[in-house]
Amino acid sequence: MQYRTLGRTGIKVSPYGLGALMFATSMGNEPAESIRIIHKALDAGINLVDTADAYQDSEEIVGRALKGRRDDVVLATKVGRPVDADPNHQGASRRWITTAVENSLRRLQTDHIDVYQIHRPDPGTDIEETLSVLTDLVRSGKIRAFGTSGLPASTMVEAQWTAERRGLERPRTEQPPYSILNRGIEREVLPIAQQYGMGTLVWGPLGQGMLTGRVRRGQDSDVRRSTMMRSFSDERRVDAVEKLIPLAAEAGLTMPHLAMAFAIAHPGVTTALLGARSMEQLDNLLAGVDLALSDAVLDRIDEIVPPGTDAGPLDQAYVPPAIARTELRRRPLGERSAA
Repeated sequence: MQYRTLGRTGIKVSPYGLGALMFATSMGNEPAESIRIIHKALDAGINLVDTADAYQDSEEIVGRALKGRRDDVVLATKVGRPVDADPNHQGASRRWITTAVENSLRRLQTDHIDVYQIHRPDPGTDIEETLSVLTDLVRSGKIRAFGTSGLPASTMVEAQWTAERRGLERPRTEQPPYSILNRGIEREVLPIAQQYGMGTLVWGPLGQGMLTGRVRRGQDSDVRRSTMMRSFSDERRVDAVEKLIPLAAEAGLTMPHLAMAFAIAHPGVTTALLGARSMEQLDNLLAGVDLALSDAVLDRIDEIVPPGTDAGPLDQAYVPPAIARTELRRRPLGERSAA
């Protein structure tokens, strides 16, 4: 396994990282099996594990798996998404982050977190307050670095400027969605991350399952998410998949290998998070770690899904209030006319 520097942190991470959402017991795995999968990934050279406090008992399972191996792992977790019904148990306020980090440290059975990430933007909290509490956590040694997830490019720049003006630690990483089907971050997010020396941990490189080769037009799929997510019935995405499958076959690759190799080929991507739920899935993905896509294959992919574009919307992607809230998109009825 080759290793890349995570932005300008000096931390070395593997190009494939292990996403731990699927290790939550509610996802169907026994904790002991999840621990075996984590150990297998570590033995293969993967040294970054990414989880979140909102992933139910995932942090606890990761903590158990890392006993005796903690110093060999770059451990990342996230805060911000709701963890229960209490409205204050979410977001990026000083009040919540101060509590949440202690909860994560306890569940992970560690005294520090290597990369602590704000799980989703929190427009209701002043960005200076968030940067201030995260700076305190860095200086206290409870976290080594911090970052964001799903932040729009404009807010990434605002965070960098605010940190510089106020003498605060700045975000060192960003975790955006990225796959052959969703390349929108190539337009601004990845260039901004590169400009400010930020590492990127991209999620969803397999297109939430659409790039596994198990999703075809007019056929039943055994991908668990196929019945829960709208993206699986989006004709633009299905069209792209139908064109990618013969391309992969022509290149002598499986669809997952094509998808993962694409995700780590961009110079702005540090690590692509694979979300294996079983040992078989992990073994299949690890079999492709030495693959590099040729310019010819990447050119063909560009023809199917042009650079900087998305083949349809992505489930679970962040939608800013300016788009999500109707009242922010429409003037009151009495103010809509020109006269």
